[in-house]
Amino acid sequence: MLECCYRPLERCFGTELSGSDALLWHMDLKQHASGDYSIAVVQANSSLEDQAQVFTSSQATYVGVYDGHGGPEASRFITNHLFAYLHKFTSEQGGLSAEVIKRAFGATENDFLRLVKQSWLEQPHIVSVGSCCLVGAISNGVLYVANLGDSRAVLGRRMTSSSTVLAERLSTDHNVAFEEVRKEVRAMHPDDSTIVVYTRGVWRIKGIIQVSRSIGDVYLKKPELVRDPFPLQYASRVPLKKAVMTAEPSIITHKLRPEDLFIIFASDGLWEQLTDQAAVEIVLKHPRTGIAKRLVRAAIEEAARKRQMRYDDIRRIEKGIRRHFHDDITVVVIYLDQQQSFPNGNTTDHFAGDCTSAPMDIYSFNSEEGESTAYITT
Repeated sequence: MLECCYRPLERCFGTELSGSDALLWHMDLKQHASGDYSIAVVQANSSLEDQAQVFTSSQATYVGVYDGHGGPEASRFITNHLFAYLHKFTSEQGGLSAEVIKRAFGATENDFLRLVKQSWLEQPHIVSVGSCCLVGAISNGVLYVANLGDSRAVLGRRMTSSSTVLAERLSTDHNVAFEEVRKEVRAMHPDDSTIVVYTRGVWRIKGIIQVSRSIGDVYLKKPELVRDPFPLQYASRVPLKKAVMTAEPSIITHKLRPEDLFIIFASDGLWEQLTDQAAVEIVLKHPRTGIAKRLVRAAIEEAARKRQMRYDDIRRIEKGIRRHFHDDITVVVIYLDQQQSFPNGNTTDHFAGDCTSAPMDIYSFNSEEGESTAYITT
């Protein structure tokens, strides 16, 4: 299971690349236990900091969207470890639960902390690398959504009295741009009047970071590690006495209903450009095949419109420079056609399935595909 999560299996299946945008990758449509799903990722940063994966088996569907910051190391680390911990704890507990997911998040955070402690002297930048972490899990007709940071899961629900669809947000944005999050952070630090400050046009924790929860960002969680002769360019210039961020996820449990049509899991790059309602209406009104790519394109078109540009203008901009126009964007759309039930709760083959991961770097992946279609083992 872990090995198949390490690599993008779509190379094996000959997934069609867009051809028109060297920084866009997509998988138009695949099946999971209760419907179809689609993935798309567009790269704006010099190194892709977004990562995504979907695991499917006869008993469960797991979705992961990991939006890194400060570098790609944390999001890639989560890709290689989180689902393995979900497997381990699900097997130990005899089934999936909110507690299983919470333990998997905690174990992943602890492993990344150990990696940082082992390598920060040789790679000092790693203390300031972190990642938002959004996970969805469907099993026995129940949906779990766990979140750190400001990636978002939005449910498209059919209105009973009409043919319209309503957007229902299933995750909490842990971003101090929202007043309720600022209140939460201030309540956790009552003796620190500068725990949240407005700087460079946005609210930030200690003037540094907008998200209040993540995997990684060790320099804001373990300030005792950041000491002389630590290079200041990789750490906070604000002295910290205790952690100002946490890896405690928000978890919701939702019993799936017949009116639940689909779920959009996406990094904040999508939600910076599209409202929840606009996104679900796009999914409702268009064919399933390539729907994640359609959402990504809609977001880029909106980013272009704000600059009085066209999508074709933006797609010609190289990675790194493109980040000035939009963020990395990751979208996974999960359709809910039927909610399968396993009354005996048997989880022996819970992870006997298929894992699809987006490429670690879109530009490199597309370049390699252009040169050769051979599968490369990693």
